[in-house]
Amino acid sequence: MTSTAPPATAKAPPRRRRSRWSWAWVALSSLAIAGYFTGQYAQGTLDALAERHVGLADSYASQATVIRAAFYVHIVTAGLALALGPWQFCRRLRTRRVRVHRGIGRAYLVSVALGSVSAFVMSMFSSVGLLGFFGFGSLAVLWGWTAWRGYRAIRERDVPSHQAWMIRNFALTYAAVTLRLWFGVLILAQVPFAHGPDPFPAILAQAYAPLPFLCWLPNIVIAESMIRRRGLPALHLTAPPARSAAPGG
Repeated sequence: MTSTAPPATAKAPPRRRRSRWSWAWVALSSLAIAGYFTGQYAQGTLDALAERHVGLADSYASQATVIRAAFYVHIVTAGLALALGPWQFCRRLRTRRVRVHRGIGRAYLVSVALGSVSAFVMSMFSSVGLLGFFGFGSLAVLWGWTAWRGYRAIRERDVPSHQAWMIRNFALTYAAVTLRLWFGVLILAQVPFAHGPDPFPAILAQAYAPLPFLCWLPNIVIAESMIRRRGLPALHLTAPPARSAAPGG
């Protein structure tokens, strides 16, 4: 008699394993940064934080009440969107817990709506002036617009377009993470060339200056590349060529 060997345990294909690792990194980094900046501004009033030069407190502590309110709205809603966003791309949640997926999606979209409006208000008072207004202001407008397009697509039951727009949208949400990554890289890049008794304030200013654009432009390029690889509806700078009619059509 010939013995039958037990079936080997099926392993996930390399592409799926890479996808899981990528999702884990995005989820963990998003949660870490969301917890960091919300906790950072929960340690006291803006005036108290400004005295300690905490984050952006210096730029907004002296502003009118409505601007300070927009600042706190943005911190809370952007943090919530960043924490919720990765779970919308969890395949198991989308396929097995549809109601949970929809509930998280609604909370995410409301957070982005409030966060984008408050971010645009904040951009008018950026510490880097017009560069901050145009950079962060464009980010705020695109953040809200892509969320609207994603919402409209799913209301029309256009799932592929919904997925494409939400990939773009979360790429903009993830700017909160990439901003801090770029900030660290640009600071370290300047350290070997620093001179003078106290070069750190100049290093910080120069590292922060390009971030209004640098924090999100690469993200949206990567997002569009992902959309094309997955065969989802991509954006085109020019109109795609018209398909020729089939013979006899």
